Amino acid sequence: MLEAQKCLCNLIYNSTTAQRLCCNNGCLEGIVVRLKTYKDPDLPHEIKYFDMRMLFLLTALCADIRPKLQNDLHGFTYLIEVLDLILKSSAERNSNSSKVSSSKRRANSSRLGQWEHSGPLLDDSEVDLACEVLKILFNLTIHDHIGQGSLDEEEEAHFMRLVSILHDILITPTHTKEKREELQSHTVDVLTNMPPESYEELLTPQTDVGASVDNNKDLEYDGRNMEAIFELLTFLEKRFDKASGTPKDSLSPILSCLCECARSNRVIRKFLRIKVLPPLRDVYQRPEQGETLRNKLCRLLTSPITDVKDLVADFLFVLCKENVGRLIKYTGYGNAAGLLASRGLMLGGRGKGNYSSDSEDSDTEEYREVRDRINPVLGCYEEPKPDPMAGMSEEQKEYEAMQLVNMMDKLSRVGVITSMRIDEDGKPKPVEHILELRENSNHAPNREPESDCD
Repeated sequence: MLEAQKCLCNLIYNSTTAQRLCCNNGCLEGIVVRLKTYKDPDLPHEIKYFDMRMLFLLTALCADIRPKLQNDLHGFTYLIEVLDLILKSSAERNSNSSKVSSSKRRANSSRLGQWEHSGPLLDDSEVDLACEVLKILFNLTIHDHIGQGSLDEEEEAHFMRLVSILHDILITPTHTKEKREELQSHTVDVLTNMPPESYEELLTPQTDVGASVDNNKDLEYDGRNMEAIFELLTFLEKRFDKASGTPKDSLSPILSCLCECARSNRVIRKFLRIKVLPPLRDVYQRPEQGETLRNKLCRLLTSPITDVKDLVADFLFVLCKENVGRLIKYTGYGNAAGLLASRGLMLGGRGKGNYSSDSEDSDTEEYREVRDRINPVLGCYEEPKPDPMAGMSEEQKEYEAMQLVNMMDKLSRVGVITSMRIDEDGKPKPVEHILELRENSNHAPNREPESDCD
């Protein structure tokens, strides 16, 4: 049977005829029937794995069978149960593992219960099977990016249960770092398809954590255990350090996931802001200089890869509660200009998001001391510079100003630069002559509070 499964996988991958046949000859129904028997300890792992491999190929290459699998055959529910079964089986196996000294134990909590372990939880074969299941779930939910209130009660319950299981997968150790990163990567992909209200399931009450809270206060916020969110941030850090692959492929899914989590859940947003945009202390260095997560994200704000640049800008903007003043404070106007121009916010203001208004000033002493000397374009402190017009008469100043206007006009006419002004909608608009810029000289930007209040 195993060899037949391998042959079928190759045929489905390489032949559209085989794909059509397998979609209409009962192959799909047969796999779903066997899904119900996965609790049977006598069913070999390899059979399960190639079942899922075949199902992944069919749902990836034949999009029209996804509704049938999800709704008619209830495959969505059965696949969720397979993930749950993998986690529970592993937990039971590890709960009977040999005892070790308490100094080497690490407490781990989840909805599966509480246990202590000193080594990996999921073995490689379990990770491989879980990854195939997650890939199928991604295919089934790729068009269910719902969030418009169209979920019925049963569908919402299924998504909530799936996200609660994804929470456990995120915090579950594996034998190797490579396997854990692979598992978390597929988990992140599925999370990007979840409806906004389901992200609440990534948080657990603090009482679930027990003694482990005392050991790591970084994972506690507002009475919640934030371990899953912390793992997502750690995964983002790993993606920054990953040399292989393009930034779009490696960063887009996790940035999209974090952005949706922050936008839809207040507690997650506030925790992410503390980790990504802590109160400013180093005000003498540009936002894009350094190795903190904020520095790395700010460097991507001017990336030539548009998809990544837009996701980073959106993520930081959401963390700032779509407050232009606060975004400029953390990134500098120069880095944020692309986002502000696209949203018509170059003169300041707020985005369209709806955020809580409770807040308090938390600017650091270091920031308050030099606040008036921070260059908003650069986003950092700048030493006072001598006035280049010091000692000039009014006539000389006017002459130099006209020289500058003439040079800019010449560059504009030959197409080297395009002179712009901010239109009434807050977006840049080309001007026909450089003197049109004088019409905007009295349009002062709208100032917004820049404090770290949340």
